[in-house]
Amino acid sequence: MTAKLDYTWNLREIMAARGMFSTTDIRPHLVERGITLSSTQIWRLVTEKPERLSLKVLVALMDILDCRMDELIVPIAAVSRRANAVGDNSAPDSGPHSGLGGIRPKRARITDS
Repeated sequence: MTAKLDYTWNLREIMAARGMFSTTDIRPHLVERGITLSSTQIWRLVTEKPERLSLKVLVALMDILDCRMDELIVPIAAVSRRANAVGDNSAPDSGPHSGLGGIRPKRARITDS
């Protein structure tokens, strides 16, 4: 098994702890720090786990919420299974043909006619 890095995004929880319960509550604070985001971008930032995040936005959020980066972003290691080697039948429901329900093509026989 290999470890895949992941993280939890705690912006919404930290905002709630600071009395900010709406996504629009944080917008004026961002504008004060020179960060201009649309209401949709702010909603996504608060409600979803961001895949990309500007360091300026991250630093602004830490300043606004008076929190550390390790409170906002908590790294976790998600364990993922490695693909089985060809011919390994120890786990029949994993591998490249797992969605086929165990159906395998028959080997062609060549006969002289």
